[in-house]
Amino acid sequence: MQPDEYLPALRRTDARFADAAAAAVLASGWRAPVAGCPGWTLADLVWHLAEVQHFWAWVVRTRAPDPGAYTAPPRHPDDELLGFGLAQSAELETVLAGADPAERVWTWAPRRDVGFVLRRQLAEAVVHTADVEQVLGDPRPIPPDVGLDGLDEWLEVVVPGVLPHGPPDGAHPVVLHAVDAGVERTLFPGTRPVPVARLTGTAGDLLLAVWRRVPLEVLTVHGDGPQAAAVIGLVRVE
Repeated sequence: MQPDEYLPALRRTDARFADAAAAAVLASGWRAPVAGCPGWTLADLVWHLAEVQHFWAWVVRTRAPDPGAYTAPPRHPDDELLGFGLAQSAELETVLAGADPAERVWTWAPRRDVGFVLRRQLAEAVVHTADVEQVLGDPRPIPPDVGLDGLDEWLEVVVPGVLPHGPPDGAHPVVLHAVDAGVERTLFPGTRPVPVARLTGTAGDLLLAVWRRVPLEVLTVHGDGPQAAAVIGLVRVE
């Protein structure tokens, strides 16, 4: 994706999350479990995304060189969560719109600029939108460009962040073929001469699979599916 495409995509995703969350509350209530986040309820999910967006809006608004001065908001009652979440999405979108992607800010990654925040927050919102749509029972496709960029972000940013010293023992290449984008990506390239498996699906389904939101059975698997799942499981975000 191009730099000017991230903010419009984030706005669309935030709106999709808010609509699905409101519908899920009516259909299932705040205590509904979130399959993609074991142990979480719908209330926990809505609060989490709001809290994350509150934090990154503060980072960008203050051009923070580190997170030391940040004050986290108090947990809101369930009946205030939808409104609080909408407000945090709007605030994040506003501060991102007013910032140059090249401006320096603190991040947890080697790349420390607003552009990193844009890309990371889009991927965050996309995955959690899938979470809330699963609660609602109405999962919808992820646009190919957004899905592919999220998959690339996972490979380029999340994997090195979780495994800063490189692939662990037991890692094997896993090829990820995004049919709607017409491209292939590889997890842990070069660790072995032959990939353990080739996973084929839409970019969005591949993204959700590597984030363990959907089982590999939603993809076409050529090779050792259980071993591929174990390799993906090496990238575990706590």
